[in-house]
Amino acid sequence: MEHRTLRRPRLAPFSLIGFLIGLLAGSSAGQEAAAEDPALASHRRMVELLVKVRERTYEDNAQLGRRKLREAKAQLEAKADDDTRGLAELHYGVGLLELMQGNDEAAVEHLENARRLVGALPPGERPSIAERLNYNLGVAYMVLGEDANCVAHHTSQSCILPIGETGVHVDPTGSKKAIEYYARVVDESPAGSDVALGARWLMNVCYMTLGQYPDGVPSEYRIAPSTFTSEVAFPRFVDVAPAVGLNEFSLAGGAAAEDYDLDGDLDVVNSTTDTGKPLLYFQNTGDGAFVPTDANLDGIHGGLNLNQADYDGDGDVDVLVLRGGWQLGLETVHPKSLLQNRVKDGQVQFVDVTFLAGLGEVHYPTQTGAWADYDLDGDLDLYVGNESTDTNRYPGQLFQNQGDGRFKDVGIKAGVANLRFCKGASWGDIDGDRDPDLYLSNYMQPNRLYLNGGDGTFKDVAVERGVDRPFDSFPTWFFDFDNDGALDLYVSSYYQSSDGARIGPVVASHLGLPTQQDLNKLYKNDGQGHFRDVAAEWKVDLFTVVMGANYGDLDNDGFPDFYLGTGYPFYDGLVPNVMYWNRGGKAFADVTFAGGFGHLQKGHGVVFADLDADGDQDVFEDMGGAYPGDAFGSVLFENPGFGNHWLKVRLVGTRSDRAGVGARIRADITEGGQKRSVFAWVTTGASFGCNPLQQHLGLGQASKVDTLEIYWPTSDTKQVFRDVPVDRSLVVTEGKDELVTSTPKPTPFRR
Repeated sequence: MEHRTLRRPRLAPFSLIGFLIGLLAGSSAGQEAAAEDPALASHRRMVELLVKVRERTYEDNAQLGRRKLREAKAQLEAKADDDTRGLAELHYGVGLLELMQGNDEAAVEHLENARRLVGALPPGERPSIAERLNYNLGVAYMVLGEDANCVAHHTSQSCILPIGETGVHVDPTGSKKAIEYYARVVDESPAGSDVALGARWLMNVCYMTLGQYPDGVPSEYRIAPSTFTSEVAFPRFVDVAPAVGLNEFSLAGGAAAEDYDLDGDLDVVNSTTDTGKPLLYFQNTGDGAFVPTDANLDGIHGGLNLNQADYDGDGDVDVLVLRGGWQLGLETVHPKSLLQNRVKDGQVQFVDVTFLAGLGEVHYPTQTGAWADYDLDGDLDLYVGNESTDTNRYPGQLFQNQGDGRFKDVGIKAGVANLRFCKGASWGDIDGDRDPDLYLSNYMQPNRLYLNGGDGTFKDVAVERGVDRPFDSFPTWFFDFDNDGALDLYVSSYYQSSDGARIGPVVASHLGLPTQQDLNKLYKNDGQGHFRDVAAEWKVDLFTVVMGANYGDLDNDGFPDFYLGTGYPFYDGLVPNVMYWNRGGKAFADVTFAGGFGHLQKGHGVVFADLDADGDQDVFEDMGGAYPGDAFGSVLFENPGFGNHWLKVRLVGTRSDRAGVGARIRADITEGGQKRSVFAWVTTGASFGCNPLQQHLGLGQASKVDTLEIYWPTSDTKQVFRDVPVDRSLVVTEGKDELVTSTPKPTPFRR
């Protein structure tokens, strides 16, 4: 995208830039600045620490590290030429490591050498790699084709299932070779096995990239076209990220949308697990585009997930960066970051105050954190879920806000240490007693539901309340999917098999075949804080290996829909991201394929936000995998509109926290002569993706809001407004009787 002039100057005040440059350069001026402002000293300390993280990660990390490849290549060079079996194994290992580093052609060469050497051995002397060699050769050629086409010649239909005409590969070489090897796997494997299912699925995807699906697929390999269709009609959402400047090419990361510069439109912050790349702040220019803008993030590298809150109550939104998820072995140097937003005159400057705020005393591996006022004292506290194993015990941290910009970890004392491999955290008042309760999803272990005792302590009631499953979990969130006024719960399932045939169970679920995996859970609240799983009856029990996720209201009917970013680290994890459309609070419909949401690349941070201010929510998703060779561009699915009304509500707390996190919004409306209510709680949504704190309420065909009620749990007060106009943005201040209303001006996305 060409350079565009912004609406206002974006240069930071000279004094702040001078301080920061001095700090990062280690100059005497920087030292003086640090003495004057401890926050800048904290920022400098974090930048220095993250340099060490980057160096160690690029050497030793399981996904990003280069040491293993270097050592494996040295072993290969030293191997005797007459050791055919050993050479085959080393070529195979080097080939996979080259693939992970993004060296596709070298990977193919080594894997082909391994295949040649294995073929020269008698069947009884062949190494175990022979069982996976054809499969991984198919994967390597498939990746070669992706890079030569989906990346080098990207279109709005690239990698979106079913692949359309403009997504067909210009260079067919990679897909043709991949099909050849996948066919061998299907022919040589037991019918219905995980590896056969996976190879058959990927073969059909490759035929799509050649424009030959379904008729060009031999019948014995063909997957029925009905697999890639939706049962209901739904308008198509087109990926406009390249046109508007949001298609950052990166590895897995987090995403958040908010009005960080306080100019009235929504901006985007995006992170990546690549410890050599900084967070990016994309400023909304107000004319349909986003521009990466200096926000003092140079040196603030890495981050698998993001969350946000106005933790200091100054009226602008700050950003939390979670690091170290899945990175066991690097926990001693992998810190989280709290980025304080110091916006002034439209210029955002993030300052890393982690150490100053008391969040940097220890560094545990994590990728999940959630904000709430758990003690109802008027400021926001923070829970960080850490990843414990049998050999490494890292307690979850409950950081109590001390009211002076600092936090104190009271997690063990409060009884929320968890000591499990935590992958998701979400707060919600499940029993209506004002104080928020805490749900934790855990990988390879049962989940926790910590009931808030109101006295600073919590009790795990997951088993007795019926929400301890799935056994392998990832993103989770509370929401009221049926608008009955009680918070329900969604918990996703995540599974990686030990034998490498990971895609098989996912394919089986898409094909309607039985699978042994624990499925996604949709728990309905009975209004008293007890739950039952209704995933099957609401048709959301597909096995989908969810990583990123979030919810919103695509059609503005008042009932929340949700999107699941899917996949797992290895390259064969090409399964469609999934969108569920809420059918009026009675069932969900899978509209993945009809709506154009079935992206095959690895989906992580998901955001529902009205980025073009036209009254409906668009969907932004961070794409990309864990390995250096598995980067991909983020996507932005533009909402085409459904003709329904809406209301945007931003709360301003006075006795409560500034953004009103945890407050309940109720809109009573009349639609078609029928009265109903729409509920929303102030939150950023699911545990892997971060929506704006301004709440977006769909109102269907209602011409006004009969009654708008705000309940503030901290102060235990209600505000009621009558006959509120629709299609407006509102600001409600706690304790004030008047509404501040405005009509946003749409800013159509650039083409």
